[in-house]
Amino acid sequence: MFYISFTLSATLLFFFFFSNILSVFFLFFFAGLHLMPLLDQMEEQIEFRHWDELIPDALGLIFSNLSLQEVLTVIPSVCKSWRKAVTGPYCWQEVDIEEWSSRCQPHHLDRMLRMLITRSSGSLRKLCVSGLHNDSIFSFITENAGSLQTLRVRRSEMSDSVVERTAGRLSTITFLDLSYCGKIGAQALEAIGRHCKLLVTLCRNMHPLDAAGKLLQDDEANAIATTMPRLKRLEMAYHLISTGSVMNILAGCPQLELLDLRGCWDVKLDSQLMKEKFPKLKVLGPFVMDYYEMDDWDDDCSDYSYNSEYLAWEFEMGDYDDYDIYDGMWHDDEGRFEELELRFYEGDGEEAGILGWPQSP
Repeated sequence: MFYISFTLSATLLFFFFFSNILSVFFLFFFAGLHLMPLLDQMEEQIEFRHWDELIPDALGLIFSNLSLQEVLTVIPSVCKSWRKAVTGPYCWQEVDIEEWSSRCQPHHLDRMLRMLITRSSGSLRKLCVSGLHNDSIFSFITENAGSLQTLRVRRSEMSDSVVERTAGRLSTITFLDLSYCGKIGAQALEAIGRHCKLLVTLCRNMHPLDAAGKLLQDDEANAIATTMPRLKRLEMAYHLISTGSVMNILAGCPQLELLDLRGCWDVKLDSQLMKEKFPKLKVLGPFVMDYYEMDDWDDDCSDYSYNSEYLAWEFEMGDYDDYDIYDGMWHDDEGRFEELELRFYEGDGEEAGILGWPQSP
């Protein structure tokens, strides 16, 4: 009797749970049938965009994480839209080849600059390069400087005459680095001051050996004082200038926030007077204490550089069909190119760290 009661109870319990499971199943089943058209409609409305359908400026931002070698040789062979992006202006609004250019051959540098600047189609905002070897390439840069705000051309050999002739094309410049450019002087700086009314940062540092055994030369300092009233930052390390010319700069550039006079041994400033008359001004030097005395200005210091690897290569302007010609031409005994970078949009970026030939995406 007990066995029969237990069996009956178990059977009823089983049917109870089974009926509940069936109820839940049918609930979800009919709910699914009801929601299916809605889900199909939502799926139709969702647009899945492929990588090759991204707008060019978005691709340019993505490609900013790649090395120059990859951008010029790998990306164009992936698909037509990527090739169009790297041959258009979106990838070349900011170009930094400063360290690489200091190691390459002059004809390689000229051809590279002409190609990249041509691709920018007038949208170039920042250019950092070292060692321009003639007036022609500097003139070419200024011809395409309608949007240029930052120009760094250290250790270049352009002359006073070409700067005077082309300074009017640099009216949008706010940052200019002419450090170690030995063939220009007060005439070039005066022309820049007259035409570059938006200029707020000027770097005109020289090498210590350039000052050895020479007399004071205040003409550059006086040109700056009389033509660049909006300067906020001025670097004149290792210049042969006097205390009087520095005071002229302070009088003519009332917005100065930082003045770098390291290595300007003939300058003698009264520290107490400087604190009273120019409380917001930071002066470095003339004694060279430490590189890191720049403190908060380190990020903008003109003395930074990026490791790179020199490569010798061949290319033709406007010829983007046969990318096999680049294979094996990215290495040379003169240096290392693996960490060369381009800068697009805002931000400094980090070292690319590419070793050897890059892998295709």
